[in-house]
Amino acid sequence: TDVRWRRRAVDRRELAGPARLLDLCTGTADLLVRSLSRDRRSSGLGVDLSHAMLVRGSKKLVRGRYSGRAALVGGDGEHLPVKDGVFDGALVAFGIRNVGDPVKAMREVLRVLRPGGRFVVLEFSTPGGLLGVGYRFYSRQVLPRLGGLVSGDASAYAYLPASVAKFPAPEAFASLMREAGFVDVRWQRLTGGIACLHRAEKPR
Repeated sequence: TDVRWRRRAVDRRELAGPARLLDLCTGTADLLVRSLSRDRRSSGLGVDLSHAMLVRGSKKLVRGRYSGRAALVGGDGEHLPVKDGVFDGALVAFGIRNVGDPVKAMREVLRVLRPGGRFVVLEFSTPGGLLGVGYRFYSRQVLPRLGGLVSGDASAYAYLPASVAKFPAPEAFASLMREAGFVDVRWQRLTGGIACLHRAEKPR
């Protein structure tokens, strides 16, 4: 399911031809790799605070032979180490909810995009109705125990549903994107609302 969501996120970039891409909160560079695989002429930069994840992501770039046209750097999403207007598109998957000030980070993304550049955000959400009831029970009661048994770190799997519960609903997050300066903001729920895909553009 995660692979399918990330594929949809890359699809929503809707960039034709070679492009310079920013992957915010890149982690181990999964989304960056998937983006670069679409066009061998494209290049990209992944930014993340976690050095350990960047080390793993760098190995992935080497294995996939992407290191010649992609780089990973340590950096804060609220203070991107990049000049203005250098990217054609930007993406972030499951990272924006962990940023201290999402609006500030999105303004930074806006700054480094060229006019008309598209920003795509893939993030967890909370479904409504009966699915939401079951989802909340699973995420709060089952997931931390199961995750703890598998990984030995139950706290990480307790943090996940807590951070998702605090994250703005799709409508509210769309308003934050507009507050940051983006236009043509759209969003769609995925898998019954367990995740949500947002897209917006920098004014031309």
